[in-house]
Amino acid sequence: MMFHALGALPLTFDRSRRTLLSESWRRARACPTQRAVTFCGERSTLLILKTLSMEPMHGWGISQRIQDLSRGVLDVNQGSLYPALQRLEHRGWITSSWGTTENNRRAKYYRLTSVGRRGLAEERKSWQRYAGAVEWILEAT
Repeated sequence: MMFHALGALPLTFDRSRRTLLSESWRRARACPTQRAVTFCGERSTLLILKTLSMEPMHGWGISQRIQDLSRGVLDVNQGSLYPALQRLEHRGWITSSWGTTENNRRAKYYRLTSVGRRGLAEERKSWQRYAGAVEWILEAT
């Protein structure tokens, strides 16, 4: 176990992956029925869009909402969240503006656009098709 330089924030090093594990991953791992699944890249698009369909949020809020709604099963890779937000903004699916958080900090807030709502519907259909195909394969005997 390592400690963060700014205080007593315990970090665990996973030698097989050569990465530091987040607190949420360790919590999910402590429960034998749940393991955190880190998602990133294009796989995150659907979840980000769905989260922003509920209300505008800043990046940290998005990651926390996804983690909360998944009951700790999904862990957001911060290194890929912000590039995903930039891609979605470039596509015109989301917009951003600066605001103040509940902790009185300056943060960039993201909001779903009408084009993004249509994109969310498309992504959802695509995911359902993919998940259905995976189920067919898993059920094959």
